[in-house]
Amino acid sequence: MADGLGGAGGARRLNLLILAVGKAGQSPEAELCGRYMERAERIGRSLGLSSVTVREFSEAVGPTKAALEAEKIIGARKPGPLVVLDETGTPWSSADLAHRIQGWLDSGHANVTFAIGGADGHGKAVLNAADHIVSLGPMTLPHLLARAILLEQLYRAVTIRLGHPYHRA
Repeated sequence: MADGLGGAGGARRLNLLILAVGKAGQSPEAELCGRYMERAERIGRSLGLSSVTVREFSEAVGPTKAALEAEKIIGARKPGPLVVLDETGTPWSSADLAHRIQGWLDSGHANVTFAIGGADGHGKAVLNAADHIVSLGPMTLPHLLARAILLEQLYRAVTIRLGHPYHRA
């Protein structure tokens, strides 16, 4: 099933960057995130995935907290699509995400940035800059759990594109 997917010998390479407000530290969630990040990178190479990276920012303080965090996210994003996780967004299925990743590869994008906000959500600048605003569901999630879910879904999306048995729809 991997034909035409921009395999390791192909020119198309895609870097996935996750910008996250809040530090994971030495938590069980951080360990889980690391596991899925490593799996996605390892299996994703044959698809054309170069790297999956998480960059963390400390939570800002004060009344303009979301705006300060938004400045950090906007300043750190890479050229290419910006996917913002927000409770007001459109839900994507695992298959939708897999299809989007393939589309980004086919379109020649080198980078896709995902943004996970802090406790007060995203500032308007991030929401306005977003190419896609995506919801992980109607429940409020701790940001570390949202990060783990996103990384698992990125791994799952890669396995879907490759026909790997991890995803059994």
